[in-house]
Amino acid sequence: MSTRLVVDLNRCQNYGQCVYAAPSVFRFHSEETLEYDYEPGDHVRDQVERAAAACPVQAIALDRATEELPR
Repeated sequence: MSTRLVVDLNRCQNYGQCVYAAPSVFRFHSEETLEYDYEPGDHVRDQVERAAAACPVQAIALDRATEELPR
């Protein structure tokens, strides 16, 4: 079972706190678009949890995935 990550990009204001907290998971494409790994490995779960907690607008949600996402 892996971690599934969802970011509400309508709520996201690009503060970038998630990029600082988990740079291997979150990144900016250009200066305006947030990109992220939808299923980061469990080895970065602590970083992802910190990123979710640091988001000023609480746009990040994570859950345990029970099914694999289609590739």
